[in-house]
Amino acid sequence: MRDHIDLQNMNDRSLAQQAAVRRATFNPGEVKTLRPFSIWEISQFMFDLPADTLRKKLSDDPTLPQGVTEDDGRQRWFSLEEINELRRRLRFRGKSLQPERPKGRAMRVAVSNFKGGVGKTVVAQHLANAAALDGYRVLCIDFDPQATLTHSMGIVEVKEWNTVWGIMCRDLCREADRITEGYDDPDDCPYPSSDELPEDVQSIGSQRFQDFIQKTCWPTIDIIPSCANAAFVEFASAQYRALHKAWSFFGCVARYLDELPDDQYDLIIFDCPPAIGYQSLNAAFAADILYIPSGPGYWEYDSTTSYLGQLGDAMADISDGFGGLAQDAGLTLPKRFHDIRILMTRFETSNPLHAAMMDAFRNVFGADVCQNPIEMTRAIEQSGRFQMSVYEQDYRQMTRETWKRARQSFDRSYDEFRNTILKSWRTHSAEREG
Repeated sequence: MRDHIDLQNMNDRSLAQQAAVRRATFNPGEVKTLRPFSIWEISQFMFDLPADTLRKKLSDDPTLPQGVTEDDGRQRWFSLEEINELRRRLRFRGKSLQPERPKGRAMRVAVSNFKGGVGKTVVAQHLANAAALDGYRVLCIDFDPQATLTHSMGIVEVKEWNTVWGIMCRDLCREADRITEGYDDPDDCPYPSSDELPEDVQSIGSQRFQDFIQKTCWPTIDIIPSCANAAFVEFASAQYRALHKAWSFFGCVARYLDELPDDQYDLIIFDCPPAIGYQSLNAAFAADILYIPSGPGYWEYDSTTSYLGQLGDAMADISDGFGGLAQDAGLTLPKRFHDIRILMTRFETSNPLHAAMMDAFRNVFGADVCQNPIEMTRAIEQSGRFQMSVYEQDYRQMTRETWKRARQSFDRSYDEFRNTILKSWRTHSAEREG
């Protein structure tokens, strides 16, 4: 006979091996670093100007970052920090190279669906990387206990109290005290205060909001990470909700993000687990825009349909059940998204089945389907295998055309994503100022 002790022992053995595998992934240094970028990449894919024009600007002003020249002297390479300094200091034809940044807080995007393998993490990772190369400051939040996005950012050792679970514990403590303080006599409150909650919740509840944010191998991307041990968050959250029935559990992350200074980040991207639960609902209620990746097959279509229905039902139930409590907790119900987008992934332009499924998606969802799918290429296959985005892969390690095709596919998807974000951002900024 075997019981929970056996399961816990198996988990311990697996986690120990898991850590060893992850350390080996980043050989030889155990610390993932971001590669430099060539003048060819910067001029063609970031600044959209002739390489000779950029070279002349650098030659005319030796105070500008000059990069590192290869031994043969044919190519110069720049770090992302140097590229961002060039963005700040250079102008071409009177125009700034800085990306558009409407006033107000960062825009929040949840990348979510039921189906595993449709590319949620790949999409979140590539959008974050593309935005960083575009000059934006990005915060990623990994809601998925598989923690693939966390690992892809070069972080391999994470404690569960530094994940979204910790944010939820902190929120429960703060909300418990807020609700108790709303009574003239705290003894009349039918719900527990923070000092009546479990000790592990109280210990995490004392953390500052910045304590959950970690640096990544990208200088302008930070992350709130995840880890395998955070998988119990669904079970723990159900227990906490039973302890405090007035706790608006779905609003933890939204309240947390409202504490961040408006100018700390430009974009916040959530990588969600393949389920409707406490974490995915927190992502949905905190998001301005919902991005739904889907592969070009029937099962992906079926999964997307189920996801939309179950998420809609869950949000409707919350709106009905928490209407009065939500306003006091700083939340607005029913939850409204600025936009909902469906992005086709793993798409093969020459595959008639994929083309037919794209037509089916567009017939059903119309303009909500992104015009630019993410195409399946060798470089994209490698990005998942080696936890490196196309943007992180060095084009010298493959044929330049293979790398260029993959990059252009993601760039087209990112350009459409950026237009969606900016439209929402401008509207959100105008509403706040009005």
